Amino acid sequence: MNIVVVGMGYVGIPVAALFADQPGFRVTGIQRRSERSGWKIDCINRGESPIGGNEPGLNELVNRVVNNGSLQVRDDFSACTNADAVILAVQTPVDEHKKPVYDSLIEAVEGVSENIVAGTLVSVESTLAPGTTINLVKPLLEEGSGLMAGVGFNLIYSYERVMAGSLLHNLINYPRIIGGYTQECAIRGFEFYKNIVNAEISVTDILTAEVSKVVENTYRDVNIAFANEVALICESLGVNVFEVRKYVNNLPFNPQNPSTNPYRNMHLPGAGVGGHCLPKDPWLLKYGLDNYGKKRFYPKILVDSRELNDSMPDHLIELTLEALNENYIQINDAKVALLGLSFREDVDDTRNSPCLKIYTKLVNMCREVIIHDPYIKECRNLPIHDNLYEAVFCANALILITSHEDYQKIDLNKIRGLMYSPIIVDGRNAFNSGELTRIGFVYKCVGKSNNYLV
Repeated sequence: MNIVVVGMGYVGIPVAALFADQPGFRVTGIQRRSERSGWKIDCINRGESPIGGNEPGLNELVNRVVNNGSLQVRDDFSACTNADAVILAVQTPVDEHKKPVYDSLIEAVEGVSENIVAGTLVSVESTLAPGTTINLVKPLLEEGSGLMAGVGFNLIYSYERVMAGSLLHNLINYPRIIGGYTQECAIRGFEFYKNIVNAEISVTDILTAEVSKVVENTYRDVNIAFANEVALICESLGVNVFEVRKYVNNLPFNPQNPSTNPYRNMHLPGAGVGGHCLPKDPWLLKYGLDNYGKKRFYPKILVDSRELNDSMPDHLIELTLEALNENYIQINDAKVALLGLSFREDVDDTRNSPCLKIYTKLVNMCREVIIHDPYIKECRNLPIHDNLYEAVFCANALILITSHEDYQKIDLNKIRGLMYSPIIVDGRNAFNSGELTRIGFVYKCVGKSNNYLV
C-alpha cells in the first residue's frame, strides 16, 4: 500500500513509522514547512525522531524505516494522488473562547481533497468536536475532489489513544475504534488498521466514535477534578489527601458481583492538567453539543471540572506566597525556581503545561523566575537552566510541577545549602515531607495540611 499521513506530531510520526514498517508499505508524511515545525521534515528524513524524552522504540523505528526507504516526509500534497489511504493527524486546539481552531484541519483537508483519486480511504485521527467529520470534513473532501463519500472515497473517523512516553505501545496494544460513514467504509478501515493494531478493533458510526474520543478524555478530566477538590478539602481540614486516597481505593472489588461492591479508583491530585487532549477535549464535547445537539443544555459537571483543574497552578502560587509570607519574604524580592516544564514526567511535551501558567504569573510578581527541566533546552525564549543546582542557587522557593525521575535522585542536602531560603512547594507529592522538615525545609504540598508531615 501507499499511505499518506498528514501532520508529523505525536500521533502522525509513530503512526507513519508503524505503517512504514509493514512489508510492502510505503508511507509519505506531510508536514507544513512553518517556522515552528518545518524543521521536522529534515529531521525525520535524516532518520531521527523529533520527539524527545523517554519514548521507547520510536527513535530506532524511525531510523529503520527511513533508511530502508519506506518513509519520507514532504511539504506538499502531491503524494495523495497515488495513495491507497490518507490519515489526517493534525492538531485541533481551542481558542481563548473555548472554541475549536480548525485552521490546520481545513488546510489539510483541502490539500488532500485536491489530490485524492477514486477509491482512496480517508481516515480522520485528529480529535474533533462531535459532528465535525460529517459537517465540515466530508463537505470539504467532496467539494475539492468531486467525489462522494461512501461512493467515490471511503471516509472513517478512527481516533488514537496515544500518550507521551508510550506512543508505540498504545498504538499497537490498545483497542481501536473505527467509525465509518457507511458500513463498507468501516470494514475497509478495519482491514487497514489491523496491519498495526494487535488489540480489539471495534466498528461503529462516525458520530459515536467522535463522541467516544472526547468523552474518554473528559472522563479522566472530571475524575482528576474530583481528586483535586478533595485535596483542597483535605488541606482545609488538616488531613493528608494521599492517605485518604489510599483508604478509598483499598476497598475490595468483587468481579463476580461488581454491583455489590463497585471498584473505586480515586485519581491523583496535583499541580494541574496539561497535554494536548485533556485541557481541550471537554470543550470540544461541549462545542459539539452546542452546535449539533438537538436539545441543548449546560453541561455543568464538565465545565466546572475543567475550570477547577485549570485553577490548580494558581493554587501552587498561593501555597508559595503562604510559605514566603511565613518566612517574612516579600514576593517581589524572591527568586523562584520551577522544576518541570513538560506537562508530565519524563517527556519533552510542553503543551498546556501547568508550568507555563505558573511562570507567566510569577514572572510579573517575583524578582526572578528560573525553570529547570532535564528534557527541554529551549521553549519560547524562557529562562531554562540545564543544571538543576545552578537553577536553585540563591532561590527563595522551589516549586516542583512535574515529577521527572531525575528529581527523585536530587541531593536534598545540597539543595538546602544552595537556596537562600529553603522552601519547597510540591505539586506532585514527590518528596517525603518528614525527611524535608528534618533537613530544615519549609514544605508545602497540594492536599496536605501544614501540620500534617507524613
